[in-house]
Amino acid sequence: MELSRFSMGVGDRFGLQGKAQLQAFIKARSYGLEVTPVWNKSFREHSIVKTNPIQVREEADNATTALNWDSAYFVDADHINNSNVDYFLSASDFFTIDIADTINKSSLGEEIDDFIAFLDPVLRQDSISVDLPDFKLNRNVIGEFAEKYLAAAEESRQVYLYLVDKLGGNNFITEVSLDEASEPQTPLEIFLFLAALGQKKIDVRTIAPRFSGAFNKGIDYEGDLTLFAKEFEAGLKVIQLAVNQFGLSSALKMSIHSGSDKFSIYSIMRDLIYQYNTGLHLKTAGTTWLEELIGLALAGSEGLEIAKEIFRGSLERRAELCSPYLTVLNIDNSNLPSADQVDQWSGERFAETLRHDQDCSSYNSDFRQLLHVGYKLAAEMGDRYLSALNQHALIIGEQVEQNILERHMKRVFLKKDG
Repeated sequence: MELSRFSMGVGDRFGLQGKAQLQAFIKARSYGLEVTPVWNKSFREHSIVKTNPIQVREEADNATTALNWDSAYFVDADHINNSNVDYFLSASDFFTIDIADTINKSSLGEEIDDFIAFLDPVLRQDSISVDLPDFKLNRNVIGEFAEKYLAAAEESRQVYLYLVDKLGGNNFITEVSLDEASEPQTPLEIFLFLAALGQKKIDVRTIAPRFSGAFNKGIDYEGDLTLFAKEFEAGLKVIQLAVNQFGLSSALKMSIHSGSDKFSIYSIMRDLIYQYNTGLHLKTAGTTWLEELIGLALAGSEGLEIAKEIFRGSLERRAELCSPYLTVLNIDNSNLPSADQVDQWSGERFAETLRHDQDCSSYNSDFRQLLHVGYKLAAEMGDRYLSALNQHALIIGEQVEQNILERHMKRVFLKKDG
């Protein structure tokens, strides 16, 4: 199974926007872009919405059949580990193995010795430099890395071998994710982690490191753009180096877990992936859910009432809704409107405040972040919410399609002079 050079993970909390999402991938072809769609949903999201992976598979299969999609597509078991991998086996063919919790867990001395021995041929080379500062290999550096990361690599191996046993070796795509670690990985750490995956014979196709700066839910990147550009370029360099050194797949590429809408780094990534002739997997999260709310607001009447009710409930239950996402939210409560204020808004005002258009004076990133995690309230509405989505499918679909194509695909995958 293969991803195209460019691929994009799209979440869909309630499973009704598959065709609208896929329309964006189809229209991307008119710009010369072939992007593999990957429908992703995590165990946490399934638990909150009360869905299951089979429903995601059905959504993807139904959308691709209805629109005659003639290329590969995947269903991603997002952020899985040994404890929940079984939940996804029957539906998924893309597995994002999240090993952040095993970083800094101690490894056995003999495992560390074996890893150092595995890297002996690299240590003997004179031409390993990738023109990066502090990229200097020696036994002490490797030993320090192994103490920090080797247990995480072993966790990856265990999950991967379990998947091979259950699904067969060429029947799924493997991503390994370090992006929820507490601190960024250095280029040398990324290189050595890929070395560990190579040593353990893991057929990894995408790697998701942690970068500097904040990747908060639903809003733009917050951090030093110059530093991000340096880190991203260094990551591309060491991936290419690791592929050459450790027998990893030539299709291995960077994965960015964006939290959605990191528009200020999209042009940086675009320029660098074309400069280095490499691929990219862009994973979004709750963007589609927010476009549903925008569409409902624009539809007016009952749709607008539902959107306003969800905001009021999100304010009242803010602590509960934010709790699972505290590390990826930065909400200034003083900048949130009151529920009574929002009740007076038109559908256009609600949509403008929520839609991620930084040139619009009404846009409010705190309002957007709060609603990003408010999908639990929509789930609790049950048929009332789902019926509204079906009733206003046309206007919602337009928002979903335009968001994926215009704000994401074209910005990050379309060559500047293309």
